[in-house]
Amino acid sequence: MSDPPLVVGIPGSLRETSYTRLGIERALDGARRAGGRAELVDLREYDLPTYDADRDEAGDADAFKTRLREADAVLLGTPMYHGSYSSTLKTALDYCGFEEFEDETVGLLAVAGGGFPVTALEHLRSVCRALNAWVIPHQVAIPRAHAQFEDGDLVDEGLDERTLTLGRRAVQYADIEPDPDSFEGDQNVGAR
Repeated sequence: MSDPPLVVGIPGSLRETSYTRLGIERALDGARRAGGRAELVDLREYDLPTYDADRDEAGDADAFKTRLREADAVLLGTPMYHGSYSSTLKTALDYCGFEEFEDETVGLLAVAGGGFPVTALEHLRSVCRALNAWVIPHQVAIPRAHAQFEDGDLVDEGLDERTLTLGRRAVQYADIEPDPDSFEGDQNVGAR
């Protein structure tokens, strides 16, 4: 009998009181409820300096990439900064390539202080497609995050259910047959 799927959640925020981390932790609860194993990969625990192609193995890059390769599915979370995803998550993803993401199931979650963080989700989806990941169609957008959480819990039942569903879908689709490589992936020679 094989182990249940391992879902890792990566919040792209370094803040101590991060709504992104709370959202990813809730999605990981959904993965556990679906019978999966779930682990938070906290970027605050890794030394990942700004990516330099001449030093692609800098800091804790190898350890971070190993954690991703061990996963059956990955949940990426980000605060929306200037209409896109965080530089913290960007730096972490810059160290990765096809070896970490090709044919991997990926779920997306984004939070915003204001309205819906749709562009951050779109940008992450594009990055994942360029790495030939299979991105779960269901995604979570948490607008006005400061008003959505109380004592660490999501207060809107519908939003809470959407977040739990993301984790369930990560378990459900962890072993999905991959799609053919995307056009974006074929053009992404730097990730090979």
